[in-house]
Amino acid sequence: MTIEKQISGLCKLSDFIKGFLEKVPENYDEIDEEFYIILKKSEIENSWFTIENQKIALKQWSNLLFEENIKNWLSNYQIAKIPKKVGLILAGNIPMVGFHDVISVVLSGNIPVIKLSSKDKRMIPFLLQKWNAFSEGNVKYELAERLEHFDAVIATGSNNTARYLEYYFKDHLSIIRKNRTSIAVLKGDETDEELQLLAEDIFRYFGLGCRNVTRIFVPADFKIDRLFENFLNFKEIINHNGYVNNYEYNRAIYLLNQEKFWDNNFVMLKEDEQLFSPLSVINFSRYSSLDEVKDFIKSNEENIQTIVANPVLALDSIPFGEAQNPGLATYADHVDTMRFLEVV
Repeated sequence: MTIEKQISGLCKLSDFIKGFLEKVPENYDEIDEEFYIILKKSEIENSWFTIENQKIALKQWSNLLFEENIKNWLSNYQIAKIPKKVGLILAGNIPMVGFHDVISVVLSGNIPVIKLSSKDKRMIPFLLQKWNAFSEGNVKYELAERLEHFDAVIATGSNNTARYLEYYFKDHLSIIRKNRTSIAVLKGDETDEELQLLAEDIFRYFGLGCRNVTRIFVPADFKIDRLFENFLNFKEIINHNGYVNNYEYNRAIYLLNQEKFWDNNFVMLKEDEQLFSPLSVINFSRYSSLDEVKDFIKSNEENIQTIVANPVLALDSIPFGEAQNPGLATYADHVDTMRFLEVV
């Protein structure tokens, strides 16, 4: 009965979010309600969390949380009969990035003990409070400054942080996530519309997510200008103070080092074999054979979150424009969180 109320509550939460997003006017100053105040405070405390990007994250979640989708997802798993406490150390690189872990723990029949990121400390508690209310008090969770009493842990951090976390939680069941990024592979005959969708995969959330594309593979004869032409929908990104600081810094470094790069005044393209690229820079390389790309993917699979490409390339990829729209059964680092929670 509890799980049914939790699912019902999630569906009501989805309707609540949609209702809010539908009535938000262009002039935000006209709104004086709790939901908007949470959005505004989040933006003030973390300038990367613009209201626009928070709204996009909320919309994506509201589109996922409907009854059939939730039940289909949960039908593959066993729900715990005796709840355990699962510590969650959440990331804060993009809005609500830890929400999937939270709902996974709750819907698995367990209790999340949540250590919020200092960069994203408003929205998840607000949504949990609403979900609990919509579920008639059947959503159990704890917010903690320090994890102390738990049966397992799921933690997300940088590669350096992960080494510390692995040592600290060595005596506990755990999932420890590290840095990852995403790539795109172009066939060469992509339409302008597809390349504009690729821009969404690159620039949404300023490129700060592990699902953002930082490396592109293009055929040997591909005209790089086509990328710049189709990235223009995101030209206003340069008006963000944090982003422009990164852009100007990286541009200055390349100029000082006399490195070759392409520049369109809001993003730089650099021919580079590195998987990870600095913020405001996209690495690219040309390939003669798709086998070269496959070899790279195999060598770097532990660092690649997702691949964006045309399905005909058969690279276990997702379509252009879908990098920031993972489904409920899409798990960070390809580790099935729900299956892990079955054995806690």
